[in-house]
Order: sequence, then structure tokens, then C-alpha cells
Amino acid sequence: MWRKFLKKSSWTDILISLIFILFGILLMARPESIMSIITILLGIIFIVIGGLKLIDYFATDKRENYVFAMAMVAIMVGIVILFCTDIILSAFRILIAIWIIYSGMMNLQTTIVWKEYQSRLWLASLILSFLVILAGIYILINRGVILQTIGIAIVGYGIVNIIENIIFIKKVENYLK
Repeated sequence: MWRKFLKKSSWTDILISLIFILFGILLMARPESIMSIITILLGIIFIVIGGLKLIDYFATDKRENYVFAMAMVAIMVGIVILFCTDIILSAFRILIAIWIIYSGMMNLQTTIVWKEYQSRLWLASLILSFLVILAGIYILINRGVILQTIGIAIVGYGIVNIIENIIFIKKVENYLK
């Protein structure tokens, strides 16, 4: 019984990982299109949830103001997501880029302290700090790089998960023999 369950569970995980890999490849190849589709779906989901909450509000005899407020907020968030997709994606990219640049500058400050303590790692830390700052600037300039990086991470996750599940299936077969 356990053997069948474990094998079926592992094959399901492999299938899910293949879907992740496909999504990651699509995100790397067409990051703007995929994110537009995702934000449209997300906007529609918020509007539907808000609509259902609005129906719930008017369908009950006891009218609770927080249900009406939640419905209106969900509908407004959905509309903003639908019509301001580019602004939301740009803001997300800019915030991440600023955070990376800030992190590089903090590392640069740490490098200066390491040099004062005559550490041998200060030069490597200096180079890495400049690389982090340059990466932040590159993300700030290049629109699709964040989404492509996320796509690469998703593909990597999918591949590693498939390998782990294949190893697990082999181990289960050997263990239960």
C-alpha cells in the first residue's frame, strides 16, 4: 500500500515539476507576455471575489459593513491590477533594483571596515560589492531581467525536484524489496 502511494506521489511531483519547468521556460522566453497574462488573471480573480462578496452582502438579511468594504476593495484592487499592469511591474522592478543597489552599498561599507582591519578578503568583497551594485543598475535599466531570472530559478527548481523524485522512487523500490 505505501509503496504504491509513494510511487504515485513521486510521479505527481514529477509532473508538477515539468509544469514548473514549462512555466519557467515561458517566463524566460516571453517574460512581459506571461506577466501580463498573470496580472490579467489576478485582476479578474480579485474582481470576481469582490463581486461574490458584494452578492453575499446583498443576499443576507444581516448587512455587515466590513463585507461591503472588502468587496469594494477587492473590486478596486482588481481594476487597478487590470489597468495598471505596466506600472505595477515597473514599480516592482524598480524596488528590487533599489534594494540590490542599497545592499551593494552596504557591502561596500563593510569592505572598507575589512580593509581597516587588514583582512585579506577586502579585495574580493570590494569586487563583489561593485558587481552587486552593477547588477542592481542593470535590473533598473533592463525591464525583463527580473522575470527571466525568476524563470531560470523556476526551471532549476523543477529539474532538481525531478532528480530528487527519481532518486526517491529508486530508493523506495530498493527499500521495499
